[in-house]
Amino acid sequence: MKIAFYGSSLLSSYWNGAATYYRGVIRDLAARGHDVIFYEPEAYDRQAHNDIAPPDWARSRVYAATTDALNAVMDEAALADVVVKTSGVGVFDDELITGVMSRARPDAVRIFWDVDAPATLEEIRPQPGHPLRQALPALDLVLTYGGGPPVVAAYESLGARRCVPIYNALDPDTHHPVPPEPRFAADLSLLANRLPDRERRVEAFFLDAALRLPGQRFVLGGNGWADKPMSPNIRYIGHVPTRDHNAFNTSATAVLNIARDSMAATGYSPATRVFEAAGAGACLITDAWVGLELFLAEGIEVLVARDGADVAAHVAELTPARARAIGEAARLRICADHTYTRRGVEVDALLREETARRRAMVANA
Repeated sequence: MKIAFYGSSLLSSYWNGAATYYRGVIRDLAARGHDVIFYEPEAYDRQAHNDIAPPDWARSRVYAATTDALNAVMDEAALADVVVKTSGVGVFDDELITGVMSRARPDAVRIFWDVDAPATLEEIRPQPGHPLRQALPALDLVLTYGGGPPVVAAYESLGARRCVPIYNALDPDTHHPVPPEPRFAADLSLLANRLPDRERRVEAFFLDAALRLPGQRFVLGGNGWADKPMSPNIRYIGHVPTRDHNAFNTSATAVLNIARDSMAATGYSPATRVFEAAGAGACLITDAWVGLELFLAEGIEVLVARDGADVAAHVAELTPARARAIGEAARLRICADHTYTRRGVEVDALLREETARRRAMVANA
């Protein structure tokens, strides 16, 4: 099938945490014979920070953030068997959901793919006239990369015909164990962009833990933290390109995951970082959220913290041997149950099922 995929960026992870997810899913779909064109706008300086070359498993189409360029790429939706609009493109989000779906062929499958469902739902619930909410009844599928039963129920209550979670996963060819590097050495590291609905939790789980352990080393990576007050034992290193994530994850005794406010409240929302860290065999400490047990077993494959005091206690008590054991157990679990190959099977089946349904509906009209 020819898939037109309108998202934030395939080529850059800069201010774009969904990049790893897009790459994993699309690469597997390509291996199953699908032809994917990914349309990404020139926005947020992402193209100046590309961290992969244009791949051979998808065609990347970068377009200027202008109305003329937008209309040109939206017109190409008419050529596709499947039209996908993601959340969080960052520019022209409202225009895209209306424009690409209206241009799609009658027999084409129409999908909204939400990479931040709790935030999207919070935005559209009070707005009956929101373009996405208006579009929902005409879509074949809403796919989400997290949220579980609460998100499915919420989308269907707002008019979505069908909502299916396609969770984050691991590409073992991309994220795997590598030798540690001194530049990332730490007792605890965190990789997270500074966002309004994450900052408070970073303060509570990471900055507070560092204050409690002045003799331990902490490393913070991600965009936007340069002017944030931090204790002297935290080293801020800025944006970490995808190519360095393996070394980042293997060079600390433990790696911290912190969900955003909305995802923590909703649950069933494992971040990309969870799978990247597990794939590298890192010892992961995560904040607590409902549904974690579907992915990793607490105390065996992951350590769970309810606040900064818990994080500090884990770091203080963790021995290198136990950290290695937890990291290896997590790697084996994720490689067995949560790879993009498994997610690709799910998405491929959905696309074929919905294509057959759509074509039958058109034929019988």
